[in-house]
Amino acid sequence: MTEGATLADPARVDVRGELSIGNDLWIDVNVVFEGKVSLGSNVSIGPGCVIKDATIADGAEIKANSVIEGAVIGANAQIGPFARIRPGTELAANTKVGNFVETKKAIVGEGSKINHLSYVGDASLGRNVNVGAGTITCNYDGVNKYQTVLGDGVFVGSNTALVAPVTVAAEATIGAGSTITRDVADHELAVARGRQRNIAGWEKPKKH
Repeated sequence: MTEGATLADPARVDVRGELSIGNDLWIDVNVVFEGKVSLGSNVSIGPGCVIKDATIADGAEIKANSVIEGAVIGANAQIGPFARIRPGTELAANTKVGNFVETKKAIVGEGSKINHLSYVGDASLGRNVNVGAGTITCNYDGVNKYQTVLGDGVFVGSNTALVAPVTVAAEATIGAGSTITRDVADHELAVARGRQRNIAGWEKPKKH
């Protein structure tokens, strides 16, 4: 507190290692710091967060109940609530990783967003990428791990499975509900899903 942090309740913060801080921080209740943690200036950490062996740059906001381990969080990034940032994740400035998102060994470029309900692992994302809800990088075949690469400005529709190894080049768009197994070139639209059929006169099953 004497170094520039404001604590909602000093009795409910647990430091289990080495913590260095900038100025004008806000740390809410029941936050746990483990290992070596560095916090920049104007960082805000919500209640119930666990932060281990991480570097968090100026202006970042870590929302409630998020877990960050072995990661680098860029300036003005927004994390959570209920996000899990696993080792090897590097988030550039002005990125967003939202509620119920998990990342692992993910390099995320400036301005990119993974807003909700997604898993992004063993992946490299360029600048200003938008990852829709329910997107999964299918990085593990049961034996080996593979990379997913998304270029600058890629838009990934909701409920997409990216089957690694796969590359989606700059400014490409993935239609919602797609399973992508082949590379996508610059500015292409990729749609990989079953064709919808509407059956007229359909009668719902009835209870016997």
